[in-house]
Amino acid sequence: MPVLEKVKSVYLVWHKIHVILPQINRYTLGNRIDKLFIEIIENIATASFLAKEEKVPYVRLSIRKLDTLKILLMILWEIKSIENNKYISLSIPLEEIGRMLGGWHNQLIKQNSPAKAGEK
Repeated sequence: MPVLEKVKSVYLVWHKIHVILPQINRYTLGNRIDKLFIEIIENIATASFLAKEEKVPYVRLSIRKLDTLKILLMILWEIKSIENNKYISLSIPLEEIGRMLGGWHNQLIKQNSPAKAGEK
């Protein structure tokens, strides 16, 4: 699943950054961001194995957690706990993941719409 692979690869980049964060941020924002990454991975993995009609809540939850993750990363960057290049190396692929999740969500909504069900 491409979106799962993408999240995993961004998490590996994050993991290297997390261990070098200033201690005060590593155990607060850093740990929360780490937990969000793991939750997003879990939700995407779960959704990938469910029936089409059961996937939507997990994809929505992944989108919501991704948005929170991006905000927390922005805060880390604004307080200068991560360098510009590290922030960019995370934020650009996270934007792409957001587009992928949004497309997946829209596709699921179309597939599960009552009009589509009536056509069958």
